[in-house]
Amino acid sequence: MKVTGFPKATYYYWVNCFERVNKDELIEKEMLKIRQEHANAGYRPMSELLKQRGYHVNHKKVQRLMKKLGLRVTSYWHKSRNYNSYKGKVGTVAKNKLHRRFRTSIPHQKITTDTTEFKYYEDGIQKKCYLNPYIDLFNSEVISYHISKQPSYQSIDIALNLALAVTSDCPYRRTFHSDQKWGYQMRDYVSKLKSHRIFQSMSRKGNCHDNSVMENFFGYLNKKFTTDISSRLSKNLNRLL
Repeated sequence: MKVTGFPKATYYYWVNCFERVNKDELIEKEMLKIRQEHANAGYRPMSELLKQRGYHVNHKKVQRLMKKLGLRVTSYWHKSRNYNSYKGKVGTVAKNKLHRRFRTSIPHQKITTDTTEFKYYEDGIQKKCYLNPYIDLFNSEVISYHISKQPSYQSIDIALNLALAVTSDCPYRRTFHSDQKWGYQMRDYVSKLKSHRIFQSMSRKGNCHDNSVMENFFGYLNKKFTTDISSRLSKNLNRLL
């Protein structure tokens, strides 16, 4: 202290800093391992992945440690909440036959579907893709889906045809439920359901609770889709589905 001229308090402060044990060393090492597997995971996905590995860490602390380790997100995506393909009555609007009765003891009897838009950023450029899944309300299984780069009836139709084939073993009349998007009002869509003796059901306009199963499913994707999306968006969605 005489040589450096440091005050006594300053000297011992820095001595304690150098001797201090890093209590977060194990967590930081695990975070670095996770980043090798999930190259673009942000702090919320990182918190979930740490929890799965036995590390229960507050998301604010994870955010702080990521900043300390220099773990930055260079590309990201989010589910668009503003996507709305409703164009009014362009065809047949079916009655709400499901009435939020989302449970059934019969496989392939009640099927629900929706179309959603995903926005993601790749090399600083915003891109979009559209997902059309069909879910069996018996066990919440995704029985068919199609991913496209543009919203189109063709994408809906591809997923529909597979759903019709998968559910053809149901001994009872099936019900296919959706919202009132234009694709589900199309003559071809309506006639296909009728030709297979399927009841068509639609949510009331602007009422997301009438199709809450799909909303929850998209929320699940939002939570679980944590890996790097660079040029691999469809591959990662396929893996999750």
